Amino acid sequence: MPSYSGVWNLNAQLQAKAAGNWPIPPLSGDVGLFGGGLNSGSAAINVIDYIFITTTGNATDFGDLLANTYSLAACSSSTRSVFSGGFAGSRTNVIQYITISTIGNATDFGDLLGVMNQPSGCGSSTRGIFAGGSPSAFTDSNVIQYITISSTGNSIDFGDLTVARLVSGSCSSPTRGVFMGGSLSNSPYYDNTIDYITIASTGNATDFGDVAGRGAASTSGGAACSSSTRGLLGGGSSGGSSRSNIIDYITISSTGNTTDFGDLTNNLEATPGSCSSATRGVWAGGNNGSVVNVIQYVTIDSTGNATDFGDLTLSRSALAGCSNAHGGL
Repeated sequence: MPSYSGVWNLNAQLQAKAAGNWPIPPLSGDVGLFGGGLNSGSAAINVIDYIFITTTGNATDFGDLLANTYSLAACSSSTRSVFSGGFAGSRTNVIQYITISTIGNATDFGDLLGVMNQPSGCGSSTRGIFAGGSPSAFTDSNVIQYITISSTGNSIDFGDLTVARLVSGSCSSPTRGVFMGGSLSNSPYYDNTIDYITIASTGNATDFGDVAGRGAASTSGGAACSSSTRGLLGGGSSGGSSRSNIIDYITISSTGNTTDFGDLTNNLEATPGSCSSATRGVWAGGNNGSVVNVIQYVTIDSTGNATDFGDLTLSRSALAGCSNAHGGL
């Protein structure tokens, strides 16, 4: 394990070498990453964990974000993961990245168009998309912005969501980005809108359908993941303080309302992190009355309830998840 701030001291290097882990071997396979969040003491953290999606087991420490941050967004290509926005003592516009194969701390990428708390992220093999969020207290954003993942630099305006909102569940196919549900600053506070965009173009989002089966208030703070054909939305709040264990799904290439998939292992709100491979969807952390460290998974092309995967390195909510094998690649 690296010592403080991700630096390997000599003793740690000797221990790793004796175990056959020095120099640090590159990560390979379907890697899922979870960054930032709020710990059980409601303090922001900078921890990045990783898992191998095709197996089961506990997460391992990957490195650190640039600052203690929660309610951030993430996207990724097959080689690079990008985290943006969130709350790091105040709303932030920071974009930062890691190279998935190389364990270590995040590096500065550039800036969002403005400070943005609780945005949503998705993308393709080349483009990262960040949408919605809260630029100031009691203010919702409809802004969609994009980056070229393989480069560095500031984000560029893409267009607008059909409804200004934050904490939407977002996922993608190689051509489409989808944003499901979300939260509003003013009554009724929850939104069931599903929007989609064509990732390779620019322009405003188009209505896809609605998050169905969760009551009139719909959902806020659920987390989404996808294969190349199917998008899944799990957890969130469904009106008032009600926490949801519902998993819904859509067929990304079509339009329409969500269909019931099954249930998470527990009721989760406060934005669990999510990631996926071509076959598995994974959720991690969240809040079911207290902050949890649970990682759980489903087989995307089936339907049914989630199964326990393992645990995060520490309990947290309001984290961001991504992978090098998601449906947008």
